[in-house]
Amino acid sequence: MRMPDLTALLTATAVFTSALAFAAKADEVHVLNWKGYGADEPWAVEAFEKATGNKVVNDFFNSEQEMLTKIRTNPGLYDVVMINAAFNDQAMDGKLIQPIDVSKLPNYADISKDKAGSPMLVHDGKVYGVPWVWGLTALAINDKSFDKPPTSIAEMWDAAHKGRVVIRDDAVEAVQFGAIATGQNINDIKDMDAVKTKLTSLMPQIKTFWSSENDWNQMVASNQIDIGTYWSGSADRAKTHFKLPVSLVVPQEGAVAWLDAFSIPVGAKNVAGAEAFINYMIDPKFYVEWVTKVGAPVSANTKAVEALPEDAFNRKVMGDPEVAKRIQFQAPITDAQREAYLALWQQLKVDVK
Repeated sequence: MRMPDLTALLTATAVFTSALAFAAKADEVHVLNWKGYGADEPWAVEAFEKATGNKVVNDFFNSEQEMLTKIRTNPGLYDVVMINAAFNDQAMDGKLIQPIDVSKLPNYADISKDKAGSPMLVHDGKVYGVPWVWGLTALAINDKSFDKPPTSIAEMWDAAHKGRVVIRDDAVEAVQFGAIATGQNINDIKDMDAVKTKLTSLMPQIKTFWSSENDWNQMVASNQIDIGTYWSGSADRAKTHFKLPVSLVVPQEGAVAWLDAFSIPVGAKNVAGAEAFINYMIDPKFYVEWVTKVGAPVSANTKAVEALPEDAFNRKVMGDPEVAKRIQFQAPITDAQREAYLALWQQLKVDVK
C-alpha cells in the first residue's frame, strides 16, 4: 500500500550533498533489483529515507527474465528497476520502461561519457537507463586451494579441481564464457560447435550450478569448491564483507563485462521519488560507503571512482588499461540466439549429476 501524501514538502537535511536538491512528498519508492545489491543495504535505505522523506520498498529477482516478467505482469507497481544494459532494448521494445529526465539527476553529469552515451541505454536522444555500475563475470578462487592465483581460464578444466568447479546457471553467460574459452567474440560467436565441445568437456569438472551470491559464498565458506565463474562485485563483497578466502581473477583470455543501469517502468506512480533514488544510487558518497562497508562493482560515475583510494581494486585493477583490453561488454542478443543458448545449456546440464 502507498502512504498518504504529506501536505507539505519534506526538505532533505543531511547525508549526501546532492540529495539536498530533492524535496519530496513522503511516499513509497518501489525498487526491483537483485537481493543484496546496494539498493537494499539498511544503512543506505535509512539515509535515503531521511534525506528525502520517501519510504523504500524493495522487491527482488533472481534472473533478468524474472525481472522482465515482474514488470510486465505488475504494471504500475515498481518505480525503479535495475536492468542489465544488454536487456534494456528488450524492456524498451516491450514498452516496459519510459524515458528518464536526466536533468532531474544532478549526479548524471558525472557519469562517464561512454557509459552515458551507450546505444543500449539511449534511443532517439532519449535516456531509458541511467548507468549505475559495471563489472565482470570472471573467475573467483578459493584462496585455500591455490598457492598463487591462476592466470588462465584453462584452470577450470584442470583435473586437480574435478568436482570442485562451479559455473552460474545462466545460459547466455555460460555460452559467452565458452566463447571466451575458445577465443571468440562473445557478441559474434562464429563457431558454436567449438563452444559446445568446450563446455561439454567442462561438465565432468562441475560440482553444481550456482544462482545467487549466497550459493557461491556458502560453498567456499564450507571449502566445497576451488574455482568458478563469479561476478567481480560479488567477489569483492565475499572478501570485504563476509571475510571469505576469495580472490577475483581476470584470466588472460578475457572476461565478460556487463553494465547495470536504473530505469523507470511505464506507469510508475512515484516518478519524482524514482528520480531521487536513482540520483542517490549514483552519488559518490553512497558509492564509497558501499565499497568500504560491503564491496561493490565499479561505479559508472567517474567522480565516485576517483574518490576511492588509489590502490582500491575497483580503481587500480579494474581501471588498468591492460585489463580493459581483455574484457568484452555484453551486447543485446536476439530471441533466436537466446533460445539457441538455452537449448544448448539445458542439453549440457543433463550430464551433470
